[in-house]
Amino acid sequence: MLSNTCKYAIRAMLYLEICSNKEDKIGVKKIAEELDTPQPFLAKILQQLSRNGLLTSLKGPTGGFYLSEENKKNAIWDIIKCIDGEDKFMNCFMGLEICDEENPCPVHFTVSSFRKRILKDFKDKSISEFVQGITEKGKHVTLNNFDII
Repeated sequence: MLSNTCKYAIRAMLYLEICSNKEDKIGVKKIAEELDTPQPFLAKILQQLSRNGLLTSLKGPTGGFYLSEENKKNAIWDIIKCIDGEDKFMNCFMGLEICDEENPCPVHFTVSSFRKRILKDFKDKSISEFVQGITEKGKHVTLNNFDII
């Protein structure tokens, strides 16, 4: 459903909400290392998010990225709209050009309820609320600190 670009953007925003603030900004190199993403690609994503007011950035020796209090109120849906657009999320799960309630694909009704629940969370929950779930439940945005065998 979501592009890799969008997944990187969401992970970066959640990471920044957890690890940065106005006094402790984080550079793209550190974010890329922590999230195991290609740095030049991530830099373009972060610039796009910043241009669209979803992320705050400052240039210079004490610069970097962080989420302002206003940025933290944005929803995951805002990130998806910025990166992938609204249509991509609404496309047919099986990739058919025509798929709706009147002309459903074989999995339309199974996926439809799932999509509605996810969309509700993506639209209704702020980035801060998602991060609260991450910190309370021990979920992970990055696996860099884990030994995977």
